[in-house]
Amino acid sequence: MRGLYEFVLNNKELIWTETVNHMKLVGLSTILGLIIALALGILLSRKKSVAKYILSIVGVIQTIPGLVLLGFAMLLFGVGTKPALVVLTLYSILPTLQNTYTGIIQVDRGCVESARGIGMSKIQILFKIEIPLALPSIAVGFRMSVIYIISWATLAGLIGAGGLGDLIWTGLATYENNYIIIGAVLAAVLAIVLGSVIEGIQGLLTPRGMKIGR
Repeated sequence: MRGLYEFVLNNKELIWTETVNHMKLVGLSTILGLIIALALGILLSRKKSVAKYILSIVGVIQTIPGLVLLGFAMLLFGVGTKPALVVLTLYSILPTLQNTYTGIIQVDRGCVESARGIGMSKIQILFKIEIPLALPSIAVGFRMSVIYIISWATLAGLIGAGGLGDLIWTGLATYENNYIIIGAVLAAVLAIVLGSVIEGIQGLLTPRGMKIGR
């Protein structure tokens, strides 16, 4: 334990830098994934006949191993942050997309018809009725995406994108267990902390009546 403590003290700048790099990778990819998932989820809720096909295609991406996708991305974009962001963004889309689509189509049609009856436009119904009522579901999907991406982002160290994966892969290459322990522990802590924060936000977004029985 003392050796680990001394290791942290001697490498605190490196550990801090890679932690920040990891958070940047996670933040950028999940925000991009959220934007894409929201737009696509709204579109699919209007085109239900093709929704299952699009969701299936996006779902296939989730089944492709990360190293395979990183390999393809490297061929297109080289090494570094760009291919890592592309791959992580693709991985982050599905959970939020599924929950956005499900949340919107499960909005009480009575609320929508009432809004339409008082003269609301389709845009007003979307932004004032459907999205607000679907927000708790969307938040659940986004939370899943963030937790997944924190884990998958450790692979980015293999292609020079930095992050906590750099520490883990350095430890594996040099047989220095402290690198592996610090990288793995910090990734787990990030997942727990960010997951809890998003869960708290989800609770704030959930209408009071929907919390009954939770």
